[in-house]
Amino acid sequence: MKRSLVISACLLAACGGSGSPGSSTPKSSPTTGLDVDGMNRSVQPGDDFFAFANGGWIDRTEIPPDRSSYGTGAVLVELTAKRVADLITEAAASAPDGSDARKIGDYYASFMAEDEIEAKGLAPLKPKLDAIAAIGNAGALARALGATIRADVDAINNTNFETDNLFGLWVAQDLSDPTKYSPFLLQGGLGMPDRDFYVDASPRMAEIREKYKAHVANVLRLAGIAEPDAKAAKIVELENKIAKVHATRTESADVAKANNHWTRKDFTSRAPGMDWDSFFGGAGLAKQTSFVLWQPNAVIGISALVRSEPLETWKAYMQFHAIDHASVFLPKAFVDESFAFYGGVLTGTPKLRDRWKRGVDFTSAAMGEAVGRLYVTKYFPPAEKARAEAMVKNVLAAFSRRIDNLSWMTPATKAKAKAKLAVLKVGVGYPDKWRDYSKLEIVRGDALGNAERAALFEYQRNLDKLGQPVDRGEWVMVPHLVNAVNLPAMNAMNFPAAILQPPYFDPTRPEVMDYASIGAVIGHEISHSFDDQGALFDATGKLENWWTPDDLAHFKASAKQLVAQYDAYKPFPDLAVNGSLTLSENIADVAGLAAAYDAYRLSEGGKEAPTMQGLTGDQQFFVSFAQSWRGKYREAALRQRVVTDGHAPSQYRALTVRNLDAWYAAFKVQEGAKLYLGPTERVRIW
Repeated sequence: MKRSLVISACLLAACGGSGSPGSSTPKSSPTTGLDVDGMNRSVQPGDDFFAFANGGWIDRTEIPPDRSSYGTGAVLVELTAKRVADLITEAAASAPDGSDARKIGDYYASFMAEDEIEAKGLAPLKPKLDAIAAIGNAGALARALGATIRADVDAINNTNFETDNLFGLWVAQDLSDPTKYSPFLLQGGLGMPDRDFYVDASPRMAEIREKYKAHVANVLRLAGIAEPDAKAAKIVELENKIAKVHATRTESADVAKANNHWTRKDFTSRAPGMDWDSFFGGAGLAKQTSFVLWQPNAVIGISALVRSEPLETWKAYMQFHAIDHASVFLPKAFVDESFAFYGGVLTGTPKLRDRWKRGVDFTSAAMGEAVGRLYVTKYFPPAEKARAEAMVKNVLAAFSRRIDNLSWMTPATKAKAKAKLAVLKVGVGYPDKWRDYSKLEIVRGDALGNAERAALFEYQRNLDKLGQPVDRGEWVMVPHLVNAVNLPAMNAMNFPAAILQPPYFDPTRPEVMDYASIGAVIGHEISHSFDDQGALFDATGKLENWWTPDDLAHFKASAKQLVAQYDAYKPFPDLAVNGSLTLSENIADVAGLAAAYDAYRLSEGGKEAPTMQGLTGDQQFFVSFAQSWRGKYREAALRQRVVTDGHAPSQYRALTVRNLDAWYAAFKVQEGAKLYLGPTERVRIW
């Protein structure tokens, strides 16, 4: 029930279209080869390479009304969602009681039963609201706040570092002792995406804050709660105070500042205000003796607010968030109000996505690996898994050669980097071991209850890892997700099956194009083990410096150069890309593209690929890369992305090419072109 699903604000969320899964078809199919018609050859490659590769597509493409953005990945997500919806309904029709397939079908059917949900009204949420109303003292408040904690793996994977619960919990490999799991406590408590939405003094943010206050009041009013406007004002003011103690996105992205080990006693002495025994009891963590605080000042500040703010304000705050969190599983009035703010105001999206698409998302959130197992059985044959694994192997080999050839790195640091690369755990398509959902109870007809039980099941699954051996083979992405991830502390990567298909990975086109698209993605994820954060971990996943002083100084200087490069990109006159916030992703883009280019050349025996579609082999490589990043955003969505996302907008990721010498040669880009960088200005980190 994460808000990213409510507003479809993730990088590659489901796309537009209309109708039921049985009648709807994607608006378009993934393109094989290069989309030559989608280019704009009147633009000089050296002036705007994104427009050169994608200008025709941009001119003729409208963002679907239920989307905040649209692009190459979004087309594939739409196709995948349609396939998954069909798989869910097909499997459930003949699945035996108690099977994963039946649970999947019952979960989906319960969400799709709009008339039943409408008839129940707010009744499914009444026990929770009554329990909040009954809170009578600080101990009971702390216990209730602790009970809101849920597992927040996505907070780390998406570099959001936020949860709309008061705190989030991430159970992962300890940064100082990689042989054990630790519980990481994350800042939270905000209804809007980030602290900047509360503290930024610009007129636009001030307007959003007023609309958020109106949204809070509307939700309370729909629920029949007395004095909704007065309570909304107090709730938003409380969130303002929470936001002021939050770490910024850039601060949260600094893993070196996140490794703060606290004992249970430390909470009482260092973060007074909260009844921590009651809080951890409510969270199911009464026996846990140590934690890692990602943002300790936020924990200290929020704890102080628990004491200083009136109990009734906290109760109103909890009532609102309980309703708001559950809105997507409640009657239409709540769904519409939720979308009006999180979709309309925050991202500028004019139309709510069709219910079946939301049903696919929520079912996947509840039983992702079970759904993914159905998907890979039908859509990811062993031959494609083997082909993808071979490409990963080739890009890894190219990256290893790049390490060998680094003129600035000493042999000692190279040896450490090669050792880390050698033990990188790579998962392709799907996990080696599937998750067990036998203890998850799904009740047909109980949409909200199913969602709550699924979230609690996932939370308990994470708690159960504490005290167990670290499993480096665990996946944090589901197989039918169009995305990929690197886990620096685990020194592991996941490449889900859904991204390993056209237009990223296509057996019918020249291999050079695959190296430029999925190969660059593979290189990107490998490079995350060596970006400004990943480079802080050794081969075992321990947060430990393995660099010589001179090598580290050179690395930091190159990183600073890349920060300045991205700081100069301005999607709006009043808003620039944050080069520091996006640094990890930008390093991975540069290093990943370079490794993918080398791997492509190695696959061709060192030669350039044959000319196709009027483009040389190297031109095909770079155009294919830029077309993999084609995309359009609504203004509100793009502004939110720039403020909150660790990834630069897609048009600037396509400009990574300006750091590679081969791009200049391929398109004869000369000094004077707008994107031209002199040889010493081109960032060469790996």
